[in-house]
Amino acid sequence: MSAVLEFRDVGASYDGAVVLQGVSFAIEEGETVGLVGRNGAGKTTALMAVYGVPEVRGQILIGGTVVGRKRYEPTGRGVSLVPQGKRIFPNLTVEENILVGRASGRQSRWTLERIYELFPNLGRGSARMGTALSGGEQQMLAIARALMSGPTLLMLDEPTEGLAPVIIDELVGAFQKIRETGTALLLVEQHIAMIQKLASRYLALRKGELVGDGPVCDLGKREVQELIAL
Repeated sequence: MSAVLEFRDVGASYDGAVVLQGVSFAIEEGETVGLVGRNGAGKTTALMAVYGVPEVRGQILIGGTVVGRKRYEPTGRGVSLVPQGKRIFPNLTVEENILVGRASGRQSRWTLERIYELFPNLGRGSARMGTALSGGEQQMLAIARALMSGPTLLMLDEPTEGLAPVIIDELVGAFQKIRETGTALLLVEQHIAMIQKLASRYLALRKGELVGDGPVCDLGKREVQELIAL
């Protein structure tokens, strides 16, 4: 069975400045993987490379097929991104923001009813404007919108940044439920405890290169922590 996402010797650059170089890894169906490293290591660039946003070299494959140059293609083929900063549409209600995810054209196991079961606060505030929600609720909304697109892989860029511990706990519970549906997760996250709680494997970037790939239990080892300087 083909990996849901595979990088083969991928490099990426912005205006000639190299950000990723020689990165190769694969994420299997239903797997939860944590992508770790210091700020500036290339984690966000790795996620955005799937959409061809920086200048990309090498091959990126979804389900065994090389991704083309159209930026909407990955979502239509089952890879969805929850970006850093949420990017909620300010002129749409909560429910309308969620329904934007249907633009992928994919069949999704996630209905509005299931979304509201996962995030009850969204159901209670479905008629409110999206940007009227709290920061934590906006993060839930961004995740809900991505789920509505029917992903086989959900990529999340710093999903707990700036959130209160009680909201982080709620998100961890939601991610566990999402994982139970068979959806693969790729988490970019500075909270290593969260990676250890959710993931079975980690990938580590340092200065744009992949310097670690192993079981998540190894993140507690001193040599691994020194390698990625967390």
